[in-house]
Amino acid sequence: MLDDIWVDDSVFALRPDFAVLAMTAHGLRNGPTDDRSRGWLKEAAEVEVQTAKIDAWKDAYRAFGAKPSRTRPSVDALTRRMPLPEINLAVDAYNSVSVKHALPIGGEDLDRYSGPARLVRATGDEPSEEALGQPEPGEVIWRDDIGVTCRRWNWRQVVRTRLTEETTNAIFLLERLEPMSLEELEQAGDELAALLRELSPDVSIARRVLTSGK
Repeated sequence: MLDDIWVDDSVFALRPDFAVLAMTAHGLRNGPTDDRSRGWLKEAAEVEVQTAKIDAWKDAYRAFGAKPSRTRPSVDALTRRMPLPEINLAVDAYNSVSVKHALPIGGEDLDRYSGPARLVRATGDEPSEEALGQPEPGEVIWRDDIGVTCRRWNWRQVVRTRLTEETTNAIFLLERLEPMSLEELEQAGDELAALLRELSPDVSIARRVLTSGK
């Protein structure tokens, strides 16, 4: 999967500063929220909200016609939910890193994918789950061979690929815009990998950064 992920040129044309760190984790041992992951969430909630980074995502949403006050970028929605929600160990891990760095992060079950993940501008006829509705032409979406996996860049993911307590193989998508540096993006990836290894010492982690230059 990791080598086959791609971002369409039309997305980079919209935001040349976009980069995504894609991370796969094989052999993950997930489970319900515990005191350890509650501690991660509590620590993240104490970090001052970095509004400049969130504002960059709001601008990106406006660029393809979305209203960020109605369908908020994931990190904007998350920072408004205090205390942070408890979902499961793996989701708690990436949500804590997301809030600390004001960085949208998606986590999904690799075994529920069909074909590679790709970030594209929608044609408007992509299959999508009823609860999410149909993407609009030009909307930025993540998708696989079956259809939409996340609408409006990182607004909301489908149920099909969500991380559950039974997930053993996962992919995480850490999405960056300026003013976040590529160095901080890599640092956030390091932090997430460390938390995943704390949960699952034998987990196999691989990663790749995609930018407009490569």
